[in-house]
Amino acid sequence: MHGHDLSPSTIAVGAGRPNRVPGGPLNAPITLASALVPGGQSEYGRHGNPTWDSFEQVLGALEGGRALAFASGIAASTALFDLVPAKSVVVAPRGAYYGTVDQLKERARRGQIELRLVDMDNTAEIIAASESAALVWIESPTNPGLQIADIEAITHAAAKSGTAVAVDNTFATPLRQRPLELGADFVVHSASKLLSGHSDVVLGAIVTNSERAHKAIEKRRSTLGAIPGAMETWLAARGIRTLHVRLDRAEANAKELHKRLSAHRLISSSRYPGFGTIIALEVVGGPQVAQKMTEQSDIITYATSLGGVESTWERRRRHPGESESVPEGLIRLSVGIEDVEDLWIDIQNVLAATN
Repeated sequence: MHGHDLSPSTIAVGAGRPNRVPGGPLNAPITLASALVPGGQSEYGRHGNPTWDSFEQVLGALEGGRALAFASGIAASTALFDLVPAKSVVVAPRGAYYGTVDQLKERARRGQIELRLVDMDNTAEIIAASESAALVWIESPTNPGLQIADIEAITHAAAKSGTAVAVDNTFATPLRQRPLELGADFVVHSASKLLSGHSDVVLGAIVTNSERAHKAIEKRRSTLGAIPGAMETWLAARGIRTLHVRLDRAEANAKELHKRLSAHRLISSSRYPGFGTIIALEVVGGPQVAQKMTEQSDIITYATSLGGVESTWERRRRHPGESESVPEGLIRLSVGIEDVEDLWIDIQNVLAATN
């Protein structure tokens, strides 16, 4: 028995493993079964799978709550939005992940909710908009503008009016930010990103420390059929084992690249929140040059995903659904764990080739 609180890195490695019994496996096995023998936690694959447990236990331990895995990040947010009463007010970021904002706008168009869009770095605006709201959706840092929200101030104000607060913690991860400790009711992840970390999984998750909320979300998952696969949850649990070392390395790379980008004559702006692996940059040549840059790099991959061991980048406004608040030429750079000098040479080469 350990006599002290374990560090997050130790929890990431050890939580969610099977009990230690002679001859037993060190890792949780993959259970490929649509039906289970009655008498346990579940007897049908849509309601539960032993392989989900490992991922949910380790993520829950890291976030300080109980986790539920979903088929994707969008599936997770859908389940949460489904709990919002009809005609209620939802507050959300203007410049957040467009899949989330688009889903909320669609619900607003149908008259299901009233949507109030705010800037995540304007705490006063968020608190004012939250009056009489059912849910405040926080994304911090935002995707891709990297705005930072004052989570504790927002949750403190929301608690006075009984407003629920959900935080998308995909960019920060529980190693850099624990929203439940700051007063949030829900934490949401696209586990496809940093948690799994190898660009081989599509997975989502919700974490809460309310038993009532946990049961309600679990029911929505089963009802919607938004369940994860056994292989996906197994891979994500394996990925979390190295989250701390991957994040430390990629974050160190991101800090160094941001420093160099900020001083480069062909970079008009470089934004970095001081932690995490994402940089938002703009080049002097504008959107056309930005697009060419992302397509011509050798080491950094031109791709829409993020949070993997490999560095990726893209011009975000190439997506029709991206918010108009995002500059046309903004490049979202997800920094990986490659050698930072190799990454810098790659960036310099494409800057020289396209300007």
